[in-house]
Amino acid sequence: MSNTSAPAQTPLTELAAWKALEAHYKSISTAHLRDLFKNDPERGTRLTAEADGIFLDYSKHRITDETIQLLLQLAEESGLKSRIDAMFSGEKINITENRAVLHVALRAPKGEKIVVDGEDVVPEVHTVLDRMAAFSDRVRSGEWKGYTGKAIKNIVNIGIGGSDLGPVMAYEALKHYSQRDLTFRFVSNIDGTDFVEATRDLDPEETLFIIASKTFTTLETMTNAHSARVWALAKLKHEAAIAKHFVAVSTAEKEVTKFGIDTANMFGFWDWVGGRYSMDSAIGLSTMLAIGPDNFRKLLAGFHAMDEHFRTAPLEKNLPALMGLLTVWYTDFFNAQTVAVLPYDQYLKRFPAYLQQLTMESNGKHVTLSGKHVNYETGPIFWGEPGTNGQHSFYQLIHQGTKLIPCDFIGFSKTLNPLGNHHDLLMANVFAQAEALAFGKTAEEVKAEGTADWLVPHRVFEGNRPSNTILVPELTPEALGKLVALYEHSVFTQGVIWQINSFDQWGVELGKVLAKNIGHELEGAEKVTSHDSSTNNLINLYKKQRG
Repeated sequence: MSNTSAPAQTPLTELAAWKALEAHYKSISTAHLRDLFKNDPERGTRLTAEADGIFLDYSKHRITDETIQLLLQLAEESGLKSRIDAMFSGEKINITENRAVLHVALRAPKGEKIVVDGEDVVPEVHTVLDRMAAFSDRVRSGEWKGYTGKAIKNIVNIGIGGSDLGPVMAYEALKHYSQRDLTFRFVSNIDGTDFVEATRDLDPEETLFIIASKTFTTLETMTNAHSARVWALAKLKHEAAIAKHFVAVSTAEKEVTKFGIDTANMFGFWDWVGGRYSMDSAIGLSTMLAIGPDNFRKLLAGFHAMDEHFRTAPLEKNLPALMGLLTVWYTDFFNAQTVAVLPYDQYLKRFPAYLQQLTMESNGKHVTLSGKHVNYETGPIFWGEPGTNGQHSFYQLIHQGTKLIPCDFIGFSKTLNPLGNHHDLLMANVFAQAEALAFGKTAEEVKAEGTADWLVPHRVFEGNRPSNTILVPELTPEALGKLVALYEHSVFTQGVIWQINSFDQWGVELGKVLAKNIGHELEGAEKVTSHDSSTNNLINLYKKQRG
């Protein structure tokens, strides 16, 4: 395997900008946002950026103009622009797997040219999209019939990781645009409960399964797929029925055929698409079936708009770059361990879960591109919940706890479901929470309200808690594409600064290998002694209790 793409780099902590940031942090770490705003009346309008309708207010961060300039200098010294160009041009920047990283090609319009190994991949992408669209139209219109002649009413996506999190998130996010006479379910967990509960009220005669596995060997996915096969045939009886009730998102033609799926209904993707970046590939077939080909193309157009912004905008106005640099700032200088993503729209209830894979599988790395152990923090923990739910759950810790937790508030100016004054109240909470986190309430302000002296410390809000506010006109397919791409490219920015490979995931392999071995041991009756004393004891206790 070649690693000629690994850039020769000065270690991060030896860069001039990094050293300057270390010194700058000492001078600014105690500054309070109350004073930063008081001393700079234009701050709230100046420290903002906008691209294609996505408005970012980053003024409520513990930064000054000097901070931003030093972070931009760090991006320059890290070669961010050249790394962006390398990704978009199809260079094999995933050096540990010797692969290009071209999720941007999945949303490139017809006529654009992106070359991998001497071949323009854009026409092939659109060929698959056109086949997906033709298939979706047949199912959505009722033209596609199951084995007994009934139209499809239920669609079950079976996948895991990127083959599940993206489709689930997109379905929930764009449910407003979905065809409501179709029922969608998603099965990912190898726990049989997931499959049983997803299918218990469905009729096999009206159910279509999408099996999403590139190799058609993924343990969880194929275990669930075979259970689905048994479930369907229990009523449909005939093996020939499989071709009418199962389609594949895969490139393993032989395995797909062996399963009984007609390869005419196999939709492929490429090794330059990482799983967590694949929701706009054929992995998004369930999304297209839900919202229709036209809306799916609008989703792609939103992705592409943010791609172009990231590729062409100056770094000082570049939304993903700014967000990525601010994450580095808090992770490495303030020792912030997490980032809270707080979407104030119920449709985005699965967005934080989707971002967990995108961010933590990408940047949860402890060695640099050159294989050296890092001596700084990488990959913060991403988490969150939608809307005001979190305010009655974990916001207490964000406001008055001992952890510094940068927050991303995401709000929409227009609601898709007007209902009295609900939306104004929802958005009032977005603005109020960001304001409260930034400015807090002093002991003097608490006393002025007539609070007893003994109670004052309990009611003080220190403030100085940083946040982004991302304001979007409306949650449309285009807007969702832009938001996902915004975070994709922010993650890329962080990875470039940290000099790590954001596009492999070796950390998921060891547990899978061990689980496969233990799975075989669980089949036998003999006592297991091949592991450490704890693992041996747990396995043997399980076997005893299982009977």
